[in-house]
Formats: sequence, structure tokens, C-alpha cells
Amino acid sequence: MAKQAKPRRLGGAEAMAKVTAIRISPRKLNLVAQSIRGLKVQRALNELEFSHKRIARDVRKALYSAISNAENNHNLDIDNLVVSEAFVGKNLVMKRFAARARGRASRIQKPFSEITIVVREMGEAA
Repeated sequence: MAKQAKPRRLGGAEAMAKVTAIRISPRKLNLVAQSIRGLKVQRALNELEFSHKRIARDVRKALYSAISNAENNHNLDIDNLVVSEAFVGKNLVMKRFAARARGRASRIQKPFSEITIVVREMGEAA
């Protein structure tokens, strides 16, 4: 009696890429993710290419990974792909201390975050 495989979380015409432990706060990363939600893949890549945000380079790599997963693993047409979801989550927080006046110390928090990008193939009707 073998254990049954987990059912696939995504639909048949969807592919996903997830990047964890990105060294930026989720609030800043969400600004970049918000700029590509709902866009066609080529438009989203252009948006990330010319963005002034430092983290746009890592988001662009994640989007390329999602496109590659769609093409190689699920045989989807990359010309019809749309970024259906791009959501950001919190990850670990490094805690550091900085010296302050009179022998005291204050805490510095260095947050990490993660991003998940889901691309979907648009049908002919849409």
C-alpha cells in the first residue's frame, strides 16, 4: 500500500516558480510584484528590465524560471502566458545589535522574504 501522490495545486495551464530567502523586506518586494501582476509575460519582463528597483533583477530571474517551467514541464506556449499571480511572503529575520550611547544596544532587524510567481496560459477566447 503505497502512499498516494499529492494532487497538483495548480490548474492544467499553469506553472509556478518560488524563490525563498530573498534579502529584502516583503514590503519593498511587494511593490515590484505589484507592478507585474496581470501583465503578459513579455510586458512584465520589459517592466522588470527597466525598473529602478534593485530587487527587480531577482524577480526577473524568478519570472524566467516560471516561464521555463511552463515551457518544459507543462508544454505551454510562452507567447500566450500571463502573470496570473505574484505574491510575497515573509521569511526569517536576522537579528543584529548596534551600539548606542551610554553602553546600551539597540536591535536591528534584517528581514528576508519570498516570492511566488504563477503564470497561466491564456486561451484563444481571452
